[in-house]
Amino acid sequence: MIKNKTNAATGQVRTAALALLVAAIGFTLPAQAAEKVRIAMVVKSLGNGFFDAAHEGAKEAAKELGDVDVIYTGPTTPTAEGQIEIVNSLISQKVDAIVISANDANALVPIAKRAMQRGIKVLSFDSGIARAGRLMQLNPSNAELIGVKQIQMASDAIGGAGEVAILSATAQATNQNIWIGEMKKALAKPEFSKIKLVATVYGDDQSDKSYREAIGLLRSHPNLKAIIAPTTVGINAAGKAVADEKLVGKVYVTGLGLPSEMAGHVKSGAVKSFAIWNPIDLGYAATYAAYQFTKGKAQGKDGETIAVGRMGSIKLDASGEAALAPPFTYDASNVDKFAKIF
Repeated sequence: MIKNKTNAATGQVRTAALALLVAAIGFTLPAQAAEKVRIAMVVKSLGNGFFDAAHEGAKEAAKELGDVDVIYTGPTTPTAEGQIEIVNSLISQKVDAIVISANDANALVPIAKRAMQRGIKVLSFDSGIARAGRLMQLNPSNAELIGVKQIQMASDAIGGAGEVAILSATAQATNQNIWIGEMKKALAKPEFSKIKLVATVYGDDQSDKSYREAIGLLRSHPNLKAIIAPTTVGINAAGKAVADEKLVGKVYVTGLGLPSEMAGHVKSGAVKSFAIWNPIDLGYAATYAAYQFTKGKAQGKDGETIAVGRMGSIKLDASGEAALAPPFTYDASNVDKFAKIF
């Protein structure tokens, strides 16, 4: 008993001495590091240059915010089934937020709702999930402006008259279908009355299939003047198809593309102009918005304004959607400059 008391007393003395030493040298034990906010970015498919650039923006936002870890993931092929499997895994990992570009607006609703029931903030960007499956949708631009822009570029390329065709991504892609709808509305305007839409085909955002579909359009429609591809994969494939079929100068390609992938097609003459918003900015803003939701600074209400860092702020409409910026036109005068960026 005496020995135990002696040991206890000795321990108390050592503890007191250590406390005095710590105080004397001004040393403090580090506090436990705060857990980082884990935001998963689920893209349509891996290996897509547009989403690789969006990932760069997400990493920029994470670095700026300081307490964010970005998990970048997506299926190898752009299917809803692949995304559902990934979201299910992210639920098990208990991430804080999921930002997703949907391959199918409705098919992802059940798994997204399950994620939100587990406390995960679900946002969609680029291609949206239906309203019931997310807190907000960040559109890269205004749908009407995107649709009209593509018809205008096609019209400019072909002199305002002739047959055109559309090469889209998947038949279920939310954003593609909205833009195609706006293109058809634009074609009903008097200024585009001499342009005739003869076909709409789907390359499923796969290079080889998009190329085959473009070749099919060129061979099935000998009077075709332009292919409009509202997808970065499709426009690149269509440009190659026009060159391979030796139709440069006879058929023009336009739509939405990445400068780094389209510079060669612009130089070859297959493409006069194309458009795209900055995917880096889109990924940055989507990640920033997700962070605001995790911190309780955003709820997704009608008319709500959400701060998104260097991009300023975005405003939600009654459908829980916001637009980031208008599309920007690229041509021979500027494509090389931007090709070095994305």
